[in-house]
Amino acid sequence: MKYLRNIIGLIAFLSIFTGCKKWIEFDPHDEYAVTEADYLKTEFDYQSMTISCYTPLQWMNQLVVIGDIATDNAVSGGENASDVLDLQQIDDYTTNSNNGTLADLWTVAYEGVNRTNYLLKYKDANIGGETIEFPGKNELYGEIYFLRAYYYFNLVRMYGDVVLFTDRKLEVTDFGTLQRSPKAEVYTQIEKDLNDAIAALPLTNPQAGRATKYAAQALLGKVYLYENKFDEAAVVLENVVNGPFSLVTDFNSIFLLEGENGPESVFEVQYSNGSPYYNWGGVSRGQGNYAVQQCGVRGFSGTADMPYAAGWSTNLPTQELADAYEVGDQRKEATVFDVEAYNNDNPDYNVTYTVAPYKNTGLYDKKYLPRKGQTSGQIELNYANNQRIIRFSDVLLMAAEANNRAIAADDGKAQNYLNRVRERAFGDNLHNITASGDALKQAIWEERRLELAMEGDRLFDLIRTGQAPTKIPGFTIGKNEVFPIPQKEIDISGLTQNPNW
Repeated sequence: MKYLRNIIGLIAFLSIFTGCKKWIEFDPHDEYAVTEADYLKTEFDYQSMTISCYTPLQWMNQLVVIGDIATDNAVSGGENASDVLDLQQIDDYTTNSNNGTLADLWTVAYEGVNRTNYLLKYKDANIGGETIEFPGKNELYGEIYFLRAYYYFNLVRMYGDVVLFTDRKLEVTDFGTLQRSPKAEVYTQIEKDLNDAIAALPLTNPQAGRATKYAAQALLGKVYLYENKFDEAAVVLENVVNGPFSLVTDFNSIFLLEGENGPESVFEVQYSNGSPYYNWGGVSRGQGNYAVQQCGVRGFSGTADMPYAAGWSTNLPTQELADAYEVGDQRKEATVFDVEAYNNDNPDYNVTYTVAPYKNTGLYDKKYLPRKGQTSGQIELNYANNQRIIRFSDVLLMAAEANNRAIAADDGKAQNYLNRVRERAFGDNLHNITASGDALKQAIWEERRLELAMEGDRLFDLIRTGQAPTKIPGFTIGKNEVFPIPQKEIDISGLTQNPNW
């Protein structure tokens, strides 16, 4: 509020001078200032500003963390009960509207919306009314539609009814005038954006991490699942199932640096450490993946050839998750890292570590376990590990669920897609599922847990399928289906709060 009052005061101060001819005729270029009118003059401007629309994706890594610690998959861990208090509260279901992590995710998503809206406002003509055309412009705007849909999708599944605006970026004058739109309206806009993206995007993009037609179709299929539109989901996901993707044989390799943007990558957030970040005041604002440091074993060290680096013992898998894997399932070792077993199996490394002081499970997130040589500068802030947002196995499991739950259900196709995932997991077809109907549906849901554990989907899967009250201790029906609207947004913009928060 103090910051907002200062801005309003500045605007009032400047308004005193509106009658002064000298003030009105001032040209900011005389002071070498770059103004909004200087943007979008060339193809390079459009290209570079589109890249800026991707940047907030890097700042959302905590969404992956809370998507598991708020469930039966993981606990917050840490040094003590007040270490990263925001995550402790989310884990314990004691959070409130002042939770800093939840407020930051709201801010980041709307930063993404603002950036995409700015470019979409000037799609046909720039600020001066001049039309700038260049080869690939339509495809470029397909990416922008995709990104706006992705930002709104995360907002609506986290907070329910949210502020929906598509015609501009928000300014200071918008404070106090904003209202939340029903989530059905938000989903309608997400669908529209994704269909516009699908119409414009190419099937492939030579630059890793850029949105493609397949990525937009996969995201639209996921959106349809959240809306219980299973027939529509089955149709759009079939395009991706029949696309160029394949399941790699070695599950563990997906999450290695050399496994990034591999044959089953549909969309993943790109991180880098080429420009090291040092600002502890903005731990999630660099180019690196801060969430990797959180997952590491506290005080982990050993001989020079020991591959892992130390971390903060946050986001610890539960024993319940570990026990959910059947014998022979290669995903367990690739997902759950048992530090004591690793120490016993590798005596030559002379491993030392500190047992996680708080909520210790003895287990760590193997998929994003920090490794030596994959960071730079301020090492905790610059891990280059991409976050896998949509993998081909996720698409197969979404398509399996959509076909099983469609009005015109096709359990044979659902079994096929589910068993492709299981055959990769076990290396044989001896563990294939032959169930149908509700039993098949439950098997698909359980498979999603095993396949996508520690990738941030668990919470939202449990909520959308109605399983959360029976799977998550502390979950309250009528409240915890969404997170609270950040209190600062209520104070500044007058937004209403979610029920029971």
